[in-house]
Amino acid sequence: MQKYRLTIFSCFLSYIVQAVIINFAPLLFLTFQDEFDIKLEQITLLVTLNFVTQLLTDLASSKFIHKIGYRKGMLLAHGFAFTGMVLLTFLPNILGGFVGLLIPVIIYAMGGGLLEVLVSPIVEACPTKNKAGIMSLMHSFYCWGVVATVLLSTGFFVWFGISNWRFMALVWALLPLTCFILFLKVPIYHINPEGEDKPNYKELFTQKIFLVMLVLMLCAGASELAVAQWASTFAETALGLDKTMGDLLGVCGFSLTMAIARMGYAKFSERLPLKKAMLSCVVLCIISYLMIGLSSSAVVGLIGCILCGFSVGLFWPGTFSLATVSVKGCSTTMFALLALAGDMGCTSGPTVVGLVAGLTQNGFKGGILASVVFPILLLVGLLLLGKTKDSSENIKH
Repeated sequence: MQKYRLTIFSCFLSYIVQAVIINFAPLLFLTFQDEFDIKLEQITLLVTLNFVTQLLTDLASSKFIHKIGYRKGMLLAHGFAFTGMVLLTFLPNILGGFVGLLIPVIIYAMGGGLLEVLVSPIVEACPTKNKAGIMSLMHSFYCWGVVATVLLSTGFFVWFGISNWRFMALVWALLPLTCFILFLKVPIYHINPEGEDKPNYKELFTQKIFLVMLVLMLCAGASELAVAQWASTFAETALGLDKTMGDLLGVCGFSLTMAIARMGYAKFSERLPLKKAMLSCVVLCIISYLMIGLSSSAVVGLIGCILCGFSVGLFWPGTFSLATVSVKGCSTTMFALLALAGDMGCTSGPTVVGLVAGLTQNGFKGGILASVVFPILLLVGLLLLGKTKDSSENIKH
């Protein structure tokens, strides 16, 4: 059992790679505009294509991962991530700003999509006792990765100048390279004892419980990103902070509390039933949304953003853990489809906020208030689980 510790550690590092892929480039959007003379609409398209590429990779991986296996899939994922980060440093100067940025973003987004599909089943398959706790702890590393990406990158830009951003990109590229080397050797265990993991769409979609899990994942992603993507903007507009402080208070504050929630559950998971913990978090999430959307106080709104980070921390890993013990035919296909639903939520949540904000006088507050529908649907979905046995009772296998 001890030999799988390195496998789990490598998966933890992989989630930091995922955080870098999603959060490093957005720190440089204004720099990209000035240096490569590209329009804001093109910058927005880079963000959209990043998530769309991950969505398509989630969908495609459910069809081919069983053929190449977990190890080759993880090597491919980190290879894409490393290649994309390295290409980011010189391709824009060779092919022109937008095209030169677009190609690296698509390449490392493919790596991110594969990581999202593979990391969870690899950890789930390891012969550990406290699987829900390990899953929650692993997902906390994404949050710590966000904090590290923002803090270390911002510190580098302050000390060495943002014009030297290429060197920071190369430093971050060392992380997927390290993971690539680790996954050449770490032991890999499969969810199915026979090692076969062929797509089982019919078996999954004929189960009502799986359909509920898809809704839970969509709402989990939407509830998280609806606030996370706008936290920095809210800190800047509501409190009048500059970009650096907005990132630190908004993005880092949100991610830090989300990491604390995930690590906290990892510590107490054997004593705290997962579904009860998730229900409590959903109620807190709804309260935090109302604090942001209804309060006239900027300070109360910012506290709501930070509380929201804590409340959504358990949604994503908790849904994975519930699905593992509730859905028949647990497989990589199931994880891929759940990741696809989660990414759809990650795309739809911020989109709803932005669209409503542009149509109402309340702006950001109105957008968040409209998006409270996502945690409400999540609450309904959890209640619909009904007689499903609590994962904390079954997960010790």
